[in-house]
Amino acid sequence: MPIDHVKAHFEEEAQIFDALIQKIVPNYNEMIDALVSVIPFPRESKLSVADLGCGTGTVAKAVRNVFPNITITCVDIAGSMLEIARQKLGPDVKCIQADLNKYEFDESHDLIVSSLALHHLENDEDKMRLYEKIYSALRPNGMFVNIDIVLGGNGTLQNEYMMKWRRFMEKGLPEKDIEEQWLPTYYAEDRPAKLITHLDMLKECGFSVIDVVYKYYNFAVYCAQK
Repeated sequence: MPIDHVKAHFEEEAQIFDALIQKIVPNYNEMIDALVSVIPFPRESKLSVADLGCGTGTVAKAVRNVFPNITITCVDIAGSMLEIARQKLGPDVKCIQADLNKYEFDESHDLIVSSLALHHLENDEDKMRLYEKIYSALRPNGMFVNIDIVLGGNGTLQNEYMMKWRRFMEKGLPEKDIEEQWLPTYYAEDRPAKLITHLDMLKECGFSVIDVVYKYYNFAVYCAQK
């Protein structure tokens, strides 16, 4: 799926994204809480933070609510998402419109976070290249924390994951929308990897501490510290 198609998808959804994600992603708020809870710095720390695939800035704002002295760089492919992120975070946030496949860090960071973005990278090689760039951009003891969609370890598990996900969406979305929009979008645009694959890639990059913070079927929060 060309990245331009993914970009167009998110440009169109920006205004309704915050409400929509609560109906599509199970326990979204819990995953954000999990991400913030493992950040290994004192709350008064002056940290440099990058949010890759920041969307409307929800995760970055949650981090800043706990760490008020941070500086934030938000990166997203959709300009309309970045506009909303700037509204949430204020004029001091640095916003960069970029494809994560091509993004190059221009400064080092204490913390790099991401949410529901890396599964749009086409294959494991693209994910590995980004992980290598993340590792290089982190300062000593810096941490990467990611919320994302993951694959089941085998076909049986994956089928169970998809059934659980569908049942969650049925609570808040019409059946027609699930059948004609969200499941087709998943198969067309999303390229998730197995969780163990992510952990292995992070280890290969050189991260010293790697852990799974949260997992609910096909959604996970995991972290890696330099």
